[in-house]
Amino acid sequence: MEAAGEARSAAPAPADEEPRAKAPGDRRCSSSAEEAALEVSWVQGFSKKNFGFINNQTVCYPCGNYILFLNIETKKTTVLQCQTGQVGAFAANRNSQVLAFSDRKLNPVIYIYTFPELNKLAELKGNAQLDYTLLAFSFTGPYVASYSSIPEFVLSVWNWQENILLCSETQPGVTATSLTFNPMNWQQLCFVNESSLTIWHIERNNDEHHLKQNPVKLPDGQGSVSPRKDLFFPVSHSEDPYYGPDLPVSAIAGLVGDEAETFMPRNYIKPSVHPTAHCWTATSEIYVGCKEGYVLAIDAETCSVSVLQQKPLPEYMRKISDVVSYVRREVQKKKGGKPKDLQKPVLFAMAFCNEGLYAAGSEGILFFYHVKGLQYEMKICADILQPISSLIFSPDYTILLLVTDQGTVYTYKPAQSGEVVKLLDACSSCFLAADFLTPGNKYCVATAMACCPSSNSVAVGTKRGQIYFLDVTKVEAPRVVHRIFLSKFPVLSLHYDQSGQFLIARATEGHIFILDARPSKLFQVLGYVVLADEVLDLSVASDFKNDLVEVVVLLKVAEVQRATLEIFCLSSALTTDNDKYVNAQGMLNASAIKKEQYDLDYPLSSAVRLKDNIVYGYCTCAPFICKYHLSEENMLEDPSVFLSEKRTPSNQFGPGFLCLSPNSRWLASAAKDGVLFIYHTFTMDILAQKHSHSYQGGGIRSVVFSLDGKFILVNGENDGALVCLKWKKIKKTEVKEAAFHWQSLLAILNKPTLNENIVLKSMAEWQFDPESTSESLPEEKFKEAPVKSSNVEVTEEDGNITSLYSASTNDMTWIGQKIKKVIREETQRFANQKKELQMGIKKLRKTIQKMMLENEQVPDIEKLEQHEFNLDIEEQERAQAEAEREVARARKEIEMENLANRYLQDVIKHECWDAMCVKGRAVKCFRMACEVKNYPLKGHSEEELETLEKVLRLKKIETADLKVQKKNLETESETVLPKEEGEKAEEAMADDSASDCLIGSLSSQYGGDTSILYHQWDLHTREQKVNQIVLLKDIIYKVKTAFNKEFDIVAQQKEQEIARVKERNLRIREILAQLDLQVEVWEPALTDDEIPEQALTVQDSEIKVEKYLTQQEREKAEMLAKLEMERHLAAMDNERLRALNDMMGGVLEIKKEDILKMDIPPPPFISKPEHVWSDEEKKIFREHEKKVKQLNEEKENYRRALENELKKLEASIQETTQNFDETVCKLSERKVKIEMVIYQEELKIVNLIYALLLDEELDTREVGLHNFLMKKEKDKVKTARTIQTTKNKIEAYIDTYENAIVEEKNLECGFTKEFADVPANLFDELFQLYKHRPKTPMTEILHDTANPYGDGSGSAEDYKDALTLLMKAMDKLDSPEHMPNGLDLPMWEHFCLARRNKMESEELVKWMALTLAEMQAFLQRRMDDNEKIKSEIEDIFQELTWLQEEKMKLQLNLTVQFLLKQGQVELESTEIPDYSDAILINKSVIEELNCSIMAQGQKKIASMVECKEFSKGIFQLEWEHKKMRMQIDDLKQKARDIVTLPISKDRQLFLTVLNYDSRIAHHISVMEETLGIMDKLHKKNVKNRQKRIKELEKCISLKEEANYELSLELKEMLVSVSERRHIFEAADTRHVSEKIAKQRYREILKQKHLRGLVKEQEEQFEILQAEVERLKSRTFPIL
Repeated sequence: MEAAGEARSAAPAPADEEPRAKAPGDRRCSSSAEEAALEVSWVQGFSKKNFGFINNQTVCYPCGNYILFLNIETKKTTVLQCQTGQVGAFAANRNSQVLAFSDRKLNPVIYIYTFPELNKLAELKGNAQLDYTLLAFSFTGPYVASYSSIPEFVLSVWNWQENILLCSETQPGVTATSLTFNPMNWQQLCFVNESSLTIWHIERNNDEHHLKQNPVKLPDGQGSVSPRKDLFFPVSHSEDPYYGPDLPVSAIAGLVGDEAETFMPRNYIKPSVHPTAHCWTATSEIYVGCKEGYVLAIDAETCSVSVLQQKPLPEYMRKISDVVSYVRREVQKKKGGKPKDLQKPVLFAMAFCNEGLYAAGSEGILFFYHVKGLQYEMKICADILQPISSLIFSPDYTILLLVTDQGTVYTYKPAQSGEVVKLLDACSSCFLAADFLTPGNKYCVATAMACCPSSNSVAVGTKRGQIYFLDVTKVEAPRVVHRIFLSKFPVLSLHYDQSGQFLIARATEGHIFILDARPSKLFQVLGYVVLADEVLDLSVASDFKNDLVEVVVLLKVAEVQRATLEIFCLSSALTTDNDKYVNAQGMLNASAIKKEQYDLDYPLSSAVRLKDNIVYGYCTCAPFICKYHLSEENMLEDPSVFLSEKRTPSNQFGPGFLCLSPNSRWLASAAKDGVLFIYHTFTMDILAQKHSHSYQGGGIRSVVFSLDGKFILVNGENDGALVCLKWKKIKKTEVKEAAFHWQSLLAILNKPTLNENIVLKSMAEWQFDPESTSESLPEEKFKEAPVKSSNVEVTEEDGNITSLYSASTNDMTWIGQKIKKVIREETQRFANQKKELQMGIKKLRKTIQKMMLENEQVPDIEKLEQHEFNLDIEEQERAQAEAEREVARARKEIEMENLANRYLQDVIKHECWDAMCVKGRAVKCFRMACEVKNYPLKGHSEEELETLEKVLRLKKIETADLKVQKKNLETESETVLPKEEGEKAEEAMADDSASDCLIGSLSSQYGGDTSILYHQWDLHTREQKVNQIVLLKDIIYKVKTAFNKEFDIVAQQKEQEIARVKERNLRIREILAQLDLQVEVWEPALTDDEIPEQALTVQDSEIKVEKYLTQQEREKAEMLAKLEMERHLAAMDNERLRALNDMMGGVLEIKKEDILKMDIPPPPFISKPEHVWSDEEKKIFREHEKKVKQLNEEKENYRRALENELKKLEASIQETTQNFDETVCKLSERKVKIEMVIYQEELKIVNLIYALLLDEELDTREVGLHNFLMKKEKDKVKTARTIQTTKNKIEAYIDTYENAIVEEKNLECGFTKEFADVPANLFDELFQLYKHRPKTPMTEILHDTANPYGDGSGSAEDYKDALTLLMKAMDKLDSPEHMPNGLDLPMWEHFCLARRNKMESEELVKWMALTLAEMQAFLQRRMDDNEKIKSEIEDIFQELTWLQEEKMKLQLNLTVQFLLKQGQVELESTEIPDYSDAILINKSVIEELNCSIMAQGQKKIASMVECKEFSKGIFQLEWEHKKMRMQIDDLKQKARDIVTLPISKDRQLFLTVLNYDSRIAHHISVMEETLGIMDKLHKKNVKNRQKRIKELEKCISLKEEANYELSLELKEMLVSVSERRHIFEAADTRHVSEKIAKQRYREILKQKHLRGLVKEQEEQFEILQAEVERLKSRTFPIL
């Protein structure tokens, strides 16, 4: 890198600087190159890349290969050059005063430099292959973020102090627009592209760093924030009983893997707002400006978005705002611009401060937003009328920079609220041309431009062929003094000779114009030259001895790998006696300018000429510079081709050009690589070289030497940088030669320059036409400078720039004026001849008009066509040729259109007609509007037939297998069926007739075989459903085929009926002819729908235009017509026929049909009166009347017979057509039923296809969930590994931290031991000093400024800075001034060292505590992530379980189609009941239940009859019971009487028992025996109990031993159980399995509870049934 000042020579490179990279194609320089070198004097230009403060007084920005540092106060510029090429991404850190930039080479590098030392601190080498697009520094800490472009798209975070890549993440295909750190927290990054915004969190775990992405959901284009929808995991599963479960869209689309997780349908996608600018606030919020005019507030922690709304203005403020907006709109309309909406501006730049938010955009207005909550108040601070691209605050927040797209930079001081001040006015586009002003080192830039050596004038060329002349005597205020409109050809370049006498302008199409360069001659155009080929390059050389100017022109030779050089000379006599050297059109005579042409052996792109006929050319096909000596000795065998004398390698690549210094000692070579080489013209050794531009910026556009040779002006192609180079070191002889040439040239130019400048100053300023300004814009300005009009800029080294807008008028060009003058002179010279020609033409016109009038009066056959009166034969031939071409073009278009139509016809015919084995046709009724169409059918393809055969074969195999299985299940013994089983068999036979209901269609009745179909309850597998679809399609085909057969029969019947009708119509026409009746006979015929083949053939009657016949066809037609006429004449000339017609009317006998035509002629005397008749005549008349009467009777009888026959024929036709119409109606009804059958089968197919589709969607969803589960399990394993690693690190770090705490405490204890010898009073004072800590001035600078971000959040790296500041603060406390009295200096120094160690230990403990807290926070985040992943895995398991259940339900819950009779199902309302709880069972089950109910009913009736008979017996028993009860009452009365007697029990026994004493003795003996037996039994029981106790004690001892052994086994099992529990916990499936077990347990409990409820309900039902029986018996006792 090199740094250069503006007014001083470049400073030497830093000591740690690496040597400059070798330029492309670099080679060893000559010995003179060791003593010569170039350095940068200054750089001019402005790029649209980042612009930032490096400190409070200096701003920096990249420009081409350089970074410019501009001091705001002194306006001085410092330059830092990137030696490896063009500067790519750029960023500046105003807090650390460092800058970072990348180059644009392969595998680019990021460089870190300090300011103002410009020392390189670090080189950051990443994995980027092509380029870095963004760089950003953190507000605190040594961090920089970078983002690379294609192909990596990697976001990286670096520690530039330690040159370490901390972390990186890739984002394929994402192009970023801006990247910033959070000033309050360096661990947050805001990443913005054109349509999204992402917040990246940098998570730290001691020495590890991780990037975590948090995308922000931006509002839509209307500004509304919609909640994020998770389409991969829907919130709830809604299930439709028919359509199945509601699955995600990705499963329906058939997507798996990553696409399924990110897929979003088009109707869900809403275009979001487009962020254009953003900035961070002091509360870690982000303000974002959008292209749609919204301002957003984003919380960096929660990523929540809020749309800020403008606070309603008061009434008076609203009125003022409306007035201001109206005035601004009117001003913009007058300027031709588009009115902008100030209430909702589009913001492209933002800057935050303590007072609020500053923002600006394309309107060029600086707005201030005062934000409160979600509302803001907006006010206008400044208006610069230029689009603002950046807003930057200075580090002390006192100055706000406003950077525009046009290269203008303004300063604004918010505290003063004043006007904006222009700081820099540079060109933001590319410089198109540059040249030095003479005399001096000032320079000028424009499009095609040159500076005059003989005056302070500048010539500027435009794309419209105009040249403007500017007076630059005052460089700050140039003015246009003259303009010349040469031609319509664009001006490509302008060249002055060294004497300033001629101006040579190069235009397109080989035009070269020569102008007088002196203002005193008003820049007269002397003439022009037109060359044969395109001009590649032009150079001018002055010969002061011979007073000549040599112009060397390099021409491009087409299709030849050579170059052509033309040289012509201009003498001073051309300016004095111009008429001798030019012709009337202004073209220079070839003899006057001594034009010579040379053909060179290599194709060249540039050429310059030295003295002694030496020419240097830059070769395009090979990288070398050719030297030619234009003498006859160097010619090839071809006398017109010159051979190069020497070829010097150019060490450059790409197209290049050459430039010669004014003293012809140095030759500059420049090319697309951007490296400038300076050669010595005599030896062609490299004198110096400079990498001033780069290949990425398009290389070098132009090179200009100053006349004194001290400076070289180098202009870049596309990088927008204009570089001025000066000699850093050079030989004194070279300097003397250049100075001598400059002095000699100055001596020649002094006097004419003085005179011409006086004339130039006196010239008035050119007046512009404002309406034509836009017309004169050069084309290059439109492409390269985004300004509204073209401009010319004149600039000095101090950077002052003045713009002047060019204009043009629509007047005539100089060439046009010359041509007009020549035409005017020729017109005056040949005026008489012109008049004679005009008179002759007038006479000729009158003659032709007379002939045309006569032509109108002649007959049409004699008329001439209009074009035949055209005397211009050439024009007539041209018109005819054009008409023929138009006819040929139209014929070709029609042929191509016909060809396309024929191709389309063939395709349609093949698809819709030829491919049909059954063509579509119709049958219509004769008398009714009824039409029936058949079914067009295509034949089965071989593949379809193979599939059908395969399915049928498989179905037969399955049917046979099922029969075998049933046969095996039957028992060998055959038993007679019981009566009930017989009835069931009869019912089963009856069910076969109703099988159509279960099959779901009636296709078996219309030609379809439904026996081959699967049962609707058996379609569980996918293969069965696919096979069922194939079989259903075959059934539909058969049904259609059966109908087509019936249709063909009816169609044939119609043809027969039509034939019969036609036969009867012949007879009807005969009868009508005989009866002489004019009645139209109904003639039936087949229509096009009934005979579709007619549509494929074109009848002659359908052609309405005359048929075009060729000559052969016409001759053939005439010959046939002639033969027909001869045959007809021959037939007419038949004597026999003529005689028969004359004698007997053409027949030999009279037929009965001719009786109506017969007529008896009256007698000849009928004309006489009746009274004059004779008797004979009267007799004859009576006979005549008798014959007439007989004839009339015969005629009437015959007429009646004909009428009867006519009626019979018509009735027969009517009857037959009506019968046929009835047949067609029946066929139509049958087709309706067949359509119903087909729809039924198609409905089955649709249901099966939907079931297959749903099954496929469930499979897709399951695969997608499994893929997602695998990803989550991998993430879980990775997170678990990270957690375990972090725990281990924390444990190790805690040990280190505790050791540091112990060491810190030991230092305090060691202090007491080390200073135990010190007296007590001094020890106490020392101990207080030992505890004293200085105040650290860490943020003194920040506290004194208006920085809204304060200190920001510190990082662990701040420990070193804090410790350094603390040690600096301790230097003051360690001075001997603070030493207690009585303490010696060595002891004080020892004390200071111990105190420093103590403070370092304390700071180390603090830093370690911060690091430990970060590690624990990182661990907690990872544990939270782990829990989140666990919950997601659990959700996935639940989803998979639900999917399995749905798949099982789909396989079992089949869609079955039934046929129901109309009216059988009746609903009370239109709503369809819910059948979700319904169960589909077989009909036999219901019938069996009905039979059992009927049997139970009969039993109940029998029991009721039995109860009736039993109740009669009950009544009889009741009477007998009543009788016996009365008897009992009587007996009881008697017993009461007996009981009233006073007799005791003993007395009763004594009275009743015969031997009372013996009875008592017997009773006593019995009691004694009983007592003895009981005593023995008791003793026996006691002994048994004692034995039992002993046995139990033995058992207890045995059980204790067994328990002891079990306890030992229990211990071992507990150990194994604990191990398995640890393994189980490590596997981390306990939670999921426990939850599944709990769920299963809850289901078992639920089932148990339901069984209990069923039992309780059954008991209640039995109780209720018993109660019903009881109530029934009470209510109906007779039953």
